[in-house]
Amino acid sequence: MGVNSGTIAVDVMGSDQGPLEVIEGVKLALEEYSEISALALVGIQEEVEQSLKKCGIIGHPKLSIRHASEVVGMEDKPAQSLRKKDASMMRALDLVKSGECAAMLSCGNTGSLMAGATIKLRPMPGIERPALSTVVPSKDHLFILIDAGANPETNPRQLMHNAILGSNHCKVELGIKKPKVGLLTIGTEEGKGTERIQEAHKYLKSLGDLINYNGLIEGFHVFEKDVDVVVCDGFVGNILVKTCESLFHILKDLFVEELTANPLRKFGAVLSLGAFKSIKHKFNPDRFGAAPFLGINGIVLKAHGSSNRYGVKNAIRTAQQMLNRDMTEQILSDVAEANTIISSC
Repeated sequence: MGVNSGTIAVDVMGSDQGPLEVIEGVKLALEEYSEISALALVGIQEEVEQSLKKCGIIGHPKLSIRHASEVVGMEDKPAQSLRKKDASMMRALDLVKSGECAAMLSCGNTGSLMAGATIKLRPMPGIERPALSTVVPSKDHLFILIDAGANPETNPRQLMHNAILGSNHCKVELGIKKPKVGLLTIGTEEGKGTERIQEAHKYLKSLGDLINYNGLIEGFHVFEKDVDVVVCDGFVGNILVKTCESLFHILKDLFVEELTANPLRKFGAVLSLGAFKSIKHKFNPDRFGAAPFLGINGIVLKAHGSSNRYGVKNAIRTAQQMLNRDMTEQILSDVAEANTIISSC
């Protein structure tokens, strides 16, 4: 198979659910999204073929298999993963690097994917460290959180870059023309937070109309409709995302327990079933599929390790949307302008 700028590479081996669940997701994506050009399935060929047969899509004209003899484990450190040159994750990244594929998707080890993408594809000119950007649901709106875990430690310039990346992602993903950007800290007063946060705050204020910066925000602003993009480092962002997901599952279990405690409550629960399903759908992480790793020379998406077939399907949809709405040139232009502005600060 030759170069195909619309092909998406899928790391079949990276999921906690196993190759079959990933292929089930591929099947759903092919059935639902006609705009998909081609998918390159990367993994141990025998296992991929067995899964394709079970799903009834062996020989599908939009699918090809790329054999990879190794697998990056969830317990592998980034340095270990990089030495597994024939691992499915690394082979998928190589397909993007060579131009044979335009995007890649993996449910695998986050640290390994970030390290592999950074080394193989390299950061965009002007960007020091790429960041993981994710869509987060709230009561009546969606917002972008960046960084969701790529870089635990960031300097003020990198936080500024996160704001630019997140703002562009929000424009493309959520269709908001001038997304409101907030920098997450421990208070909204001037001087609150660490020196690093205050320096980043100064940089962001100096950018003028380049981004729609709304200033400092606190934790209780995150799920209000105050901003469309929440900017933080990967340490804070990763804790925030995982804590929110855990809290949602705890609340869901608590509601079930309380609403089935006696016959009267069970009757009320039946009457409220539609509302509960709506809430579950709104906060289901599989709804958004995958988070893009922004600021590198290529499209790389990280899906949940526990993604089921619907999560994989939606992750493929997200990859296709990013191909359709390329934001590379705008990011490059914005970052270059921002770097010039703050060089005089």
